Amino acid sequence: MKTNATYFVNDPVRPLRYGEINLIDPPRRRLRGEPEKTGVEVHPVFCGFCGTDMELMHMGRRGELGPKFPAGQSRLINGHEGVVWVPSQNRFAIVLIRGGDSFDPTRFTEDETYFEYGCDGADGIFCDRGYFNPDMLLPLPEKYAGCKKLPLSLAKKLVFSDPYACAVFQHERMCDIGAAQNFRVVTAHEGLTGAAAMEKAVEYTFARTVIYGLGTTGLFIGDQIRRNHPNAKILFVARSGENTEKATFVKQILGCDYLSVGGLTEEETAAAVIKALGGRAAVFVGTSGAEAEHRVAFDHGVLGCNGIYNSFSLGPKVSFDSMPFGFRNHVIMASINFTRKHMEQAIRILSESSFDRLVELIDKEEFIADPISAYTDNIYAKGAPLKTAVIWNAEHIDLEA
Repeated sequence: MKTNATYFVNDPVRPLRYGEINLIDPPRRRLRGEPEKTGVEVHPVFCGFCGTDMELMHMGRRGELGPKFPAGQSRLINGHEGVVWVPSQNRFAIVLIRGGDSFDPTRFTEDETYFEYGCDGADGIFCDRGYFNPDMLLPLPEKYAGCKKLPLSLAKKLVFSDPYACAVFQHERMCDIGAAQNFRVVTAHEGLTGAAAMEKAVEYTFARTVIYGLGTTGLFIGDQIRRNHPNAKILFVARSGENTEKATFVKQILGCDYLSVGGLTEEETAAAVIKALGGRAAVFVGTSGAEAEHRVAFDHGVLGCNGIYNSFSLGPKVSFDSMPFGFRNHVIMASINFTRKHMEQAIRILSESSFDRLVELIDKEEFIADPISAYTDNIYAKGAPLKTAVIWNAEHIDLEA
């Protein structure tokens, strides 16, 4: 079957293109031990743009996309965030993007394989039609079962399902590591033992939280911490002004504090963070993609003794002085994954959230006319919206809801 789609190729000039291509439908499995299944035809309805797409475009310019293409192909349809319509099942769905010959595709081991729709080895959703494993088409919340037109406000919320699921996983991981890291501190300070000490240790982990960066990943992690730890002190730190939409969202919707450090040196930033936090951080989450993150945390002392550094940025190199690092009992963690249960939880939370106010639309015709320009001059240009999405199939969208 042919379809119109945007797709990546290896080309120094035009690594991202729009046009007609042949679809493939190889059998795929969701998990090890399950049968391989051919895909169910879906019609993408609402698609979000992810920074991964931008990186894949750069890789295409450098001729590095070969390992990312589906087997036997020299192109990859991009896109992994959004909502699709499943004609044969008469319903909307969200694609669970990771599967493979592994017990858990997000935590695969050396003898296991995985694929990611729109990212690695499998075509994504920026197309008029596509094929996806039927076991990986997750339903919308029950209250929306049977709806034939997707409310635009809901579509905007659900475009975040993939990154919000990452945040659910991040919170779970920080709880696991924080319990192990801090229960002996709690035992020493408060005399608690066993389950009581572990539970207290988790709360201790988030007592003073710094989230360095003001992108979607930071917002979602902050939202997860606030939902699960209402007494935590959470301070977002970024260069944006106090009155920007993102900063206002942090304060009004997430109930967190915000510190603008634009124009400050790293040393001045650290001092301002410690003052605003009322002490050194118990956990420091780096989400800005800037090299300054680890220096503010380690070199300038924002991360306190027994603190956890959660590296959630792609790009920066993290370093530390081993002497204070060891004596302060610091832990560095990193993971960018999620499981089906995290995705299902994200879908439920997002459907009742206010995150739709952070999404702006680009016209489909404008996007497909010149996808590269859309990415570089609009979607990821300086001053771009926090999140950009496109209505791919307006027939299935209720623009007034």
